[in-house]
Amino acid sequence: MNGMRTDNSAETVEKVLNGEPEAFAALMKAHLPLVMHIAARMVTDHEDRKDLCQEIFLKVYRNLEGFRGESKLSTWIATIAYNSCLNHAQKKRPGLLDDSPGGARLREPEDRESPTPDERAASREISEKLHSEISRLPVRYRAVLTLFHLEGMPIGEIAAVMNMPEGTVKNDLFRARKILKEKLLARYAREELCEQVI
Repeated sequence: MNGMRTDNSAETVEKVLNGEPEAFAALMKAHLPLVMHIAARMVTDHEDRKDLCQEIFLKVYRNLEGFRGESKLSTWIATIAYNSCLNHAQKKRPGLLDDSPGGARLREPEDRESPTPDERAASREISEKLHSEISRLPVRYRAVLTLFHLEGMPIGEIAAVMNMPEGTVKNDLFRARKILKEKLLARYAREELCEQVI
């Protein structure tokens, strides 16, 4: 998990606006994992994702003068990434934002001493299954799971990125976890996943 980044946003933004090309390169490098995580979860086609990442950073560059520092730079960039991917997904598949009822949650993996090769292989296999099933969720749920679990964003920041009330974000996270759990249990043998999913 990346967690939230500590950066000197004001200084970086000022350097970019002053025309220092290396400053924007540094900004891109610092925030590329965030943008790629969002794009990878919300857009299924690899070529579309590459194009979108370029488009997102172009929008960041063009709109950087409007960044007022009222949120973290990473939150502002994540908002641009989310909206760009959402627009793309809606154009490709208009029904992707349907809600589904539900609840439940994934358990975070426990810290343990070095796993055996068999445990590592099983963990890899389960991870692949999780990623496969996450990619089948509605776009909004994929985004919430990505921002919360992969980017380590708190609910308040996710609400800012997705322009939704915090209660809606919590509800979406709850529903996404339940749907994911049900899909995993339906598709794979219960005993394979009972140690990883509550």
